[in-house]
Amino acid sequence: MKFIRNKRSREAERWFKQEAREQKTRYRKIVAEQDALAPKRDKWVDAFLERIQTRGFNVHADMLRKIPKEQIPKKPKRRFKVVF
Repeated sequence: MKFIRNKRSREAERWFKQEAREQKTRYRKIVAEQDALAPKRDKWVDAFLERIQTRGFNVHADMLRKIPKEQIPKKPKRRFKVVF
C-alpha cells in the first residue's frame, strides 16, 4: 500500500494545533456540564423506570404495556455515559 506524503505548511500546522486545543477545551466543558447533571439524571432515570413499571408505556395508540421488574436491567456500576 502506498501512502501519499503530505506536508502541512507552518500556518496550517499552527491552525491544526490551535483547533485541537479548542476542541479539547470544549469537550472538557461539555463533560463537566454532563457530570454536574448526574444527580438529576439519576432521578430522571429512576422516575422513568418507576413509570414504565406502574403506568406502562404506549405500545400502539392508546395501548399501554407495563414492564415487570424482572425485565428492568440492573444499573451498571460504572458512571453514566453520555454520548454527544
